[in-house]
Amino acid sequence: MAKREHQKNLPIVVKKALSLAKNPKIDLIAVTSGPGLEPCLWTGINFGKELSEKMNLPIIPANHIESHILANIISKNLVFPAVCLIVSGGHTQIILAKEIGKYQILGETRDDAAGECFDKTARILGLSYPGGPIISKKAANLKNRKLNISLPRPMIYQKNYDFSFSGLKTAVLYDFKKRSLKERKSEQYIREMSAEIQQTIIDVLIKKTLKAAKDCRAKSIVLSGGVSANKELRKQFQKAVDSRMILSLPDEKLCTDNAAMVAVAGYFSWKKKKNWKKIEANANLRITDEL
Repeated sequence: MAKREHQKNLPIVVKKALSLAKNPKIDLIAVTSGPGLEPCLWTGINFGKELSEKMNLPIIPANHIESHILANIISKNLVFPAVCLIVSGGHTQIILAKEIGKYQILGETRDDAAGECFDKTARILGLSYPGGPIISKKAANLKNRKLNISLPRPMIYQKNYDFSFSGLKTAVLYDFKKRSLKERKSEQYIREMSAEIQQTIIDVLIKKTLKAAKDCRAKSIVLSGGVSANKELRKQFQKAVDSRMILSLPDEKLCTDNAAMVAVAGYFSWKKKKNWKKIEANANLRITDEL
């Protein structure tokens, strides 16, 4: 289904984008080769190859995770070494960036990513998809907590930089099931549980990221990925980060998947002066892998 929608919409979106940009001069075409869902990756790659042939332009592969990190460059300079938190529906990773193109994965989720946890807990509460924005909305401006909801902060005190959010989802399900039908459907319960889910995820993300930044003597912390658009996460990161440390937050419109971040990553790939004769989808591509 997603593949068919991509195939149908890609030509329309590209045509509209070129029109809005007033038909700019194009030097190359960048396309995401991974990680991600392979059918969707192939749809983009094949479409990019067709464009490359029609426009007689080189085509460059881009790493999806690196693209999220480099979205920060669009509005500001990155300061290295940087500890990067990539937090989205499919990925939760802490990466040490020594410079553009030189990365070390410090930690990652062992099960559900933070975005997946938002989606799954929202579903338990009967809220809409995607879960992150609706949980954030329900949690906003909550002043009176009456139900004493408390969720575990998974792996928060472990010495590594890894994450685990599947247990949080289970804890929400157990609490939900023990409530009466009237209580679990009440706006008070949904709002309080939403606030606790959000705060639990934020606590774990901030604690792990600050630990990594301190241990690696990083000069900056970089947030990226769809969940980095969460206003409460951004606000609490700004409060938690030491004034001597630079915090880089992407513009909210550049947090979710977008063409601009792929273009930036493609540009830096092009600077390597490599000749990509064969671009293939790699669903499990790592940021440390060669394209």
